[in-house]
Amino acid sequence: MANELETLIRQIVSELEDAKGNTTHYSTPHTTTTVDSVVTIEDYPIAKKHPEWIDLGQGRDLSYITMDNVMAGHITMDDLKISPSILKAQGQIAKAGGRDQIELNFSRAAEMTKVSDKRLLEMYNALRPYRSSKQELLDIANELDGLGAPICATFVREAAENYERRKKLKGDN
Repeated sequence: MANELETLIRQIVSELEDAKGNTTHYSTPHTTTTVDSVVTIEDYPIAKKHPEWIDLGQGRDLSYITMDNVMAGHITMDDLKISPSILKAQGQIAKAGGRDQIELNFSRAAEMTKVSDKRLLEMYNALRPYRSSKQELLDIANELDGLGAPICATFVREAAENYERRKKLKGDN
């Protein structure tokens, strides 16, 4: 049963990829570099074109994620977490395709992998209107800086300034 389900899922994914068919072509070549290699729009999708870039740790690669391994309990949530390097590569592909804002989003996501899930949820809740004082938000920004997440820290500082201007800080309601 697991093999049949896995085959069906792979078939559906393949059909969806084949159905896309419309690749945007740019008049000038766009490339960016990573520490390991040059990443271009031709590298998309990474899982299909460069599965060797995806490392699950413990000597396992993407091919380890099968329905049999899922059903047997050999796959954990940690195996399914995306790595910062893949997020950065995805961002470089977006930038190479002329989508700078998407590249920034992937860079921010790569930074967020440095924050525990529990703390990330706490930060998310703190960023909701009327939940935090300006100082509490600035403390979060400083924490993010300390974790090596300057893009996220800047985002939180901007939120603190905007919340102050729009009267969305704790105690303003």
